Amino acid sequence: MGIMEGKSVLVTGVRNERSIAWHTALSLHREGANVIYSVFSEREQAGVKKLLDGAGITAPIFLCDASDEEQVAHLFQQVSEVSEGKLAGLLHSIAFANKDELGGEYVATSKEGFALAHVSSSFTLVTLAKGARELLKAAGGGGIVTLSYLGAERVVPNYNIMGVAKASLEASVRYLASDLGAENIRVNAVSAGPIRTLAARAISGFDAMVKEVAEKSPLKREVTPAEVGDTVLFLLSDWARGVTGETLYVDCGYHIMGY
Repeated sequence: MGIMEGKSVLVTGVRNERSIAWHTALSLHREGANVIYSVFSEREQAGVKKLLDGAGITAPIFLCDASDEEQVAHLFQQVSEVSEGKLAGLLHSIAFANKDELGGEYVATSKEGFALAHVSSSFTLVTLAKGARELLKAAGGGGIVTLSYLGAERVVPNYNIMGVAKASLEASVRYLASDLGAENIRVNAVSAGPIRTLAARAISGFDAMVKEVAEKSPLKREVTPAEVGDTVLFLLSDWARGVTGETLYVDCGYHIMGY
């Protein structure tokens, strides 16, 4: 029996087979979870359906713009109907910034670009946590996990506004952990090393970032999305029942080095 056997988990943000969210979902399926999917667009919905068909998996896929609180409320009504009113976990894998806000100087960030990155990448965690709260309580508690990156605490070239939004996201993890802990709801982040996802294509010089991690990290290699997925699985499971408010690095140890 898997460690998530019979438990329902909502996974957001799957876009293709490279997505960390998809590899998390595969880890969850492997461990017996009933995975429910939420995506932003009909195009992504069709893509996830194709991935599930290819893996021989049947699962509900709902549409939701997580920055819209009415859509989030409707999403959790749908989730409740397919999960018997209980949810053991939630993966927040949502982030967005205008590509032209990622290059050049951070000081040139526009007000509109700043707001968009923060609402898309940080506030969506808040809206989803609020929406999931009652379903998590009904299950006796559970885990919420989001995805971050080292650019939240260090200056990473061409990451700019997304780094600042990720810093906001990590702060939100701590405040949400404080709010929800008495209800046995844990909130954590996983800070993954650079992975060749669709979103990573927007970052200029991304290949050089991957090469640097492979050369300078203690493990001397790239991190894989499956490794990140298994770490998210751990944080969502009862094995991490004493862990909350943390940012856990899965970057082959790169963040500990003094470069």
